[in-house]
Amino acid sequence: MAQNRSHAVMAQRTEAKISRDDFPTPPWATRGLFEHVISEFGPFANQSALEPACGAGHMAKVLQDYFSEVHAADVHPYGFGTVRDFLAAPYKANSVDWVITNPPFRLAEEFVQRSLVVARHGVAILARTVFIESVGRYRDLFQKAPPVRFAQFTERVPMVKGRLDHKATTATGYAWLVWLRGGQSAPRLVWIPPCRKQLERITDYTA
Repeated sequence: MAQNRSHAVMAQRTEAKISRDDFPTPPWATRGLFEHVISEFGPFANQSALEPACGAGHMAKVLQDYFSEVHAADVHPYGFGTVRDFLAAPYKANSVDWVITNPPFRLAEEFVQRSLVVARHGVAILARTVFIESVGRYRDLFQKAPPVRFAQFTERVPMVKGRLDHKATTATGYAWLVWLRGGQSAPRLVWIPPCRKQLERITDYTA
């Protein structure tokens, strides 16, 4: 029987609870957040950031280009940052300016809720576009604390389990969701224009 490779099927990825859910973020996608989504909320040069699901550090290293202070941690030992469970051993309230991360999909809602306590200014998570679906997520998160930006990538952001691969492809759509502390502005949909060629560096895959 031929394998069903339709978009609807390929866009669904379910990780077991014991899985590390390690899908490193291509650095250009993190740069896209600053260049096309949250630049108006800066400057960031004198601010701090936390990446609580840092993996091997691919996102945290980009954050270091924008923030003066970056803290990185992960529940698993990847050899980068500290080993710390963000949900079980959280940081103090208002302890950093921004929390920016690509959290495990099944824990993304909990990561947002915890981040809104930890961050002084803002929270940004990279998630599959389908994250905005679900009655439960609407009731428990979006209705109470809607993001100020939903920024959809117009290009696909390929992610491969356990490594970066500049030749990878994907059928899954991704977006940045951004929250601001103390701000109750209505959610705004924006599109991240094609930017991979401008923001990607060959050293991203060799460093």
